[in-house]
Amino acid sequence: MNSQSLLHTADSISTWVGKTVAWLIVALMLMVVIEVFKRYALNAPTAWVFDASNMMYGTLFMLGGAYTLSQDGHVRGDFFYGSAQPRTQAWLDVVLYFVFFIPGVIALTWAGWNYAADSWAIHEQTFNADPLPLYPFKSVIPFAGLIVLMQGLAEIFRCIVCIRTGEWTPRLKDAEEIDVVEQQLSGSTLVDAEAARDAIANAKNIDESAHQRAKGGQA
Repeated sequence: MNSQSLLHTADSISTWVGKTVAWLIVALMLMVVIEVFKRYALNAPTAWVFDASNMMYGTLFMLGGAYTLSQDGHVRGDFFYGSAQPRTQAWLDVVLYFVFFIPGVIALTWAGWNYAADSWAIHEQTFNADPLPLYPFKSVIPFAGLIVLMQGLAEIFRCIVCIRTGEWTPRLKDAEEIDVVEQQLSGSTLVDAEAARDAIANAKNIDESAHQRAKGGQA
């Protein structure tokens, strides 16, 4: 297995986990809509909905972290990084991964494991009229830590490849905002064909310029 295949394997796992838990957004939306109707139209609120929505959102947030990292989507300060050459970016990333990321994620995983184990030992539940089990949700913490750690190691390897070659390896392609814009404009009946083509071209130019600035001005 070459380096590109190895990186894409890690990216694929993170993407699969992230896109799987993304369906929790649909379930969360439906649950909140139904609860609002029950609470205000039927005057029959549900005691466990608040806790359930927090656990669903927390699961989505934690398990989406590795996917975001695989797409280079986490926020960073680009004042220096964005104008640096790829090798400089890679060296900076490697240092920060080892100084902050690795110790922090290992600590999160270890603490989360103990946290979940204690919860399973007592079959911890929420405190309301209709209690929900908390231990499955708390098990998400160490699992999310392991997934993020795996993706972080892949990112370190990606940095090492960049330091050796001077170029960033391509990431696993995924749908981007520009793709959605193009699809919507192409199928729109409110915009004529020529205006849609011009808007798509302008959007692509803006997107390409942003990517160039993020990677040191290289395409």
